[in-house]
Amino acid sequence: MVEQQHTPPGGGRTPGGVADLTPWPVDAGPDPRRWRIFAVSLVVGFMALLDVTIVNVAIPSIQAGLDTTTGTVQWVVSGYALTFGLVLVTGGRLGDAYGRRRLMLVGLALFVLTSAAVGLAPTAGLVILARLLQGAAAGLLTPQNSGLIQDLFSGAERGRAFGIFGLVVSISAALGPVLGGAIISLVGEESGWRWIFLVNIPIGLAALVAVARLVPHSVPRTRGEARPRLDPVGSLLLGGGVLCLLYPLVSVEGGQYLWLVLLGAAPPLFVAFVRWERRVVRRGGAPLLDVTLLRRTPGFANGIAVGTLYFTGFTGLVLVLSIHLQTELGLAPFTTGLLLTGFAAGSAVSAPLAGRVVSSVGRPLTVGALVTIITAIAVMTVLVPGREAGTLWMVLPPLLFLGGLGGGAVISPNFTLTLADVPTRMGGAAGGALQTGQRIGSAIGSALGVTVYTLVLGAIGPAAGLRATFLTAATMLALALVAAVVALRAERDERDERAARGV
Repeated sequence: MVEQQHTPPGGGRTPGGVADLTPWPVDAGPDPRRWRIFAVSLVVGFMALLDVTIVNVAIPSIQAGLDTTTGTVQWVVSGYALTFGLVLVTGGRLGDAYGRRRLMLVGLALFVLTSAAVGLAPTAGLVILARLLQGAAAGLLTPQNSGLIQDLFSGAERGRAFGIFGLVVSISAALGPVLGGAIISLVGEESGWRWIFLVNIPIGLAALVAVARLVPHSVPRTRGEARPRLDPVGSLLLGGGVLCLLYPLVSVEGGQYLWLVLLGAAPPLFVAFVRWERRVVRRGGAPLLDVTLLRRTPGFANGIAVGTLYFTGFTGLVLVLSIHLQTELGLAPFTTGLLLTGFAAGSAVSAPLAGRVVSSVGRPLTVGALVTIITAIAVMTVLVPGREAGTLWMVLPPLLFLGGLGGGAVISPNFTLTLADVPTRMGGAAGGALQTGQRIGSAIGSALGVTVYTLVLGAIGPAAGLRATFLTAATMLALALVAAVVALRAERDERDERAARGV
């Protein structure tokens, strides 16, 4: 593992305010401002992740405000996820090479500008274009969170930090519909959707000042180590593979099935990416993502699988519930959001606790959490479909709370366990790879959930459509459980092998 270089207590600045990029001795100890730096990064990460789901309840308002079709409006939702997923690994690698602070400042400035562009755009085409650019800015920002955690924390503190970050991921996904519905209710249906994006401007500007003041300049590297070179060919190959995977999925949500042919190009591009990265490593170059991490780093590959499959099941479930409650039961966006807050509340309870104990409990925590959320969905499958809006308050929030208890204890431990043995030099890229899996899972889950719901609704009815969606989500989460159990067995086998060798 690459030697950890800590940032000086002054946060990387000389007394005159000039960036101090000289190596800092390892025995200087951790940065005393690390928790404040981390808090700032969480605000930035929350804002970027919140914009994935905050527009879910605004689809009818956007369609009416822009006088356009549902398929076009779907790109306002899905286009963000598309470019977000495309940029994550490259954004993480840029942070590894040029520093988290620089990438956060650039990404935040772009995020604020594009948020303003989305909120003020006069036509649907310009809204979609600005939304695509906003997703790319979020892709630059988000991997810096996991990279900073790798840089600033170690041991039990790292587990706590990932626990809090996992809480932010869970809450941002679950709280998005609530905040979106609240803003639309306050401002009005006609222009309320624009304020969903415009509120990012003051928050983003305040975050820019905080990042400039707190986040260190220096990049963690060993003494005398040169700045890593970039890998444009690897970026293009990986970006092409992710594009061929995500674009057809988000097109399906808008009813465009022809683009599914692109799915066939994704596997060859991913294979070409792996081969290219191995070639770069053999020649002594700097890969975009050291693919040997997938094989040599304990739990990394399975951790990506767990995260991807979890988001595949969870995202489609929440999106379909939001659509069902509004279109079939006639609930307002804000009421819909309130009904869905149980998941965020459950995650708020379990994620910090899971982050504190994951270092001692390990992978069994993730296994138990997945069993919990699958159980909650199984009960929802029986009790929720076919109920009137008034009786849902007694059933849906408590079950979502139970599911949130499980969900919060999946995300944060999975971050900690997946990235625990990743070298610091690859912290941003590896975190970006993990979150790319999450974004791919979210895209698959959204497309799969909406497709299953729509098909069964048209053939049988809304209750059957909702039940089919629940069963689909439970199946995806069961696959995540299988991946977690495989990872658990691999860790135990490795531990037994080390004990046999006397290591």
